[in-house]
Amino acid sequence: LSLAWQNTSAMSGFSSLAPKMKNLIVAGGLTGFVTGVYFYTMRAVGGTDELQMAIDKFEEQKNKVEVDAQ
Repeated sequence: LSLAWQNTSAMSGFSSLAPKMKNLIVAGGLTGFVTGVYFYTMRAVGGTDELQMAIDKFEEQKNKVEVDAQ
């Protein structure tokens, strides 16, 4: 199998564009990618952590038992 780039209609269409237009297309794609990674990361970091929720629930129950014992 040859994995060399073939001159497809999409590539030939892209290569016929002006350099400034190519740069704008690449910049738009990279900006979209970076924006997607940013929002994914913020969602992953800022999301609720199931382990932390379980720890908080355990501590609440522990404190409730201690208050009832007094």
